[in-house]
Amino acid sequence: MKLGIIGLPQSGKTTIFNALTHGDRPVGQMSGGGRFEVQTAVVNVPDPRVDTLSALFKPRKTIYAQVTYADIAGVEGAADKPAGGGGGFSGPLLNQLATMDGYVQVVRAFDNPLVPHPHGTVDAGRDLAAVNGELLLNDMLAVERKLERLTEDLKKGIVKDKGLHAQEQALFARLLEALQAETPLRELDLTPADEKALASYQLLTRKPMLVVFNVGDDKPDPAATGPQFGLGAPLATGPRAGAVALQGRLEMEIAQLPPEEAEVFLAEYGISEPSLNRIIRLSYDLLGLESFFTVGEDEVRAWTVRRGATAPEAAGEIHTDLQKGFIRAEVAGYADLVAAGNYVELKSKGKLRLEGKEYIVQDGDILNIRFSPPGK
Repeated sequence: MKLGIIGLPQSGKTTIFNALTHGDRPVGQMSGGGRFEVQTAVVNVPDPRVDTLSALFKPRKTIYAQVTYADIAGVEGAADKPAGGGGGFSGPLLNQLATMDGYVQVVRAFDNPLVPHPHGTVDAGRDLAAVNGELLLNDMLAVERKLERLTEDLKKGIVKDKGLHAQEQALFARLLEALQAETPLRELDLTPADEKALASYQLLTRKPMLVVFNVGDDKPDPAATGPQFGLGAPLATGPRAGAVALQGRLEMEIAQLPPEEAEVFLAEYGISEPSLNRIIRLSYDLLGLESFFTVGEDEVRAWTVRRGATAPEAAGEIHTDLQKGFIRAEVAGYADLVAAGNYVELKSKGKLRLEGKEYIVQDGDILNIRFSPPGK
């Protein structure tokens, strides 16, 4: 899972990156002229279930699921103008944005005279519209180009399947209509066939978006995504969009403390958990992901799989040979195994079951894959 952190200058984008990755990149430095830069860091996904299973099995290795965050500079260069008034992102920036599974957009919602806003005033609604407008514009250009090619192909008589061609034209016409109405494509209800047809296009507003309102040192209201930030109404959320408010500077300082001191700090400020935990959990939800586990004396490990994946697909996350030679999956529920304490007791209680190729993996499942090795 790779998430791009985007936002305008002085929004606290790098501050949030540091909080998430326990990093110490210099903050407050604007990339001149919208210069394209990317800094990445891979972090473990905090999961108390992994800790519990590790304590139970005492393995040689404990491996958490991981997520990559990319602090992407350059978006501000295109968006440093009235919303939707740009000419699109540069090729390298567009390519980098296209490789992301989703975005974390940092929006400034704090006032600090020592850190002046590039536009002179703090206006979260304006800043949110500026970045979103550029994402919409780039998608609009891509969709228009596609529709032009479809029309040209029809005129030239090089269309092999006119029925399929008409369906594609109708789909992209619908996308263009939404974009012209300033509706992100993630808000459209598309069929599985539509999703498959769009898979290779990497349209930016189709990707999940988590908006992070970077507030000041006052305790934030996690649901404060409306008039408090100058939006006029609560920010639209859904299966592929979300919003959260957090204290970026404070979270960064906590992330750089030793664990024992961090716990005291969190309690003092009334923060239930670090931003890393909250944002990763929200990211998982938006991307439609869940975790399953493999356990043993050698290793306890968390794996990431899309929600709704079958047992063979989960096996493929471990190794392609397991998916190719899949026979059955031994499945235990996390709570059942923890309650039993070991596999012997789990089996005696009838809580270990065998599932076939059609089984849909559930979040927290513990899998042991039975397979036929290649060549046998």
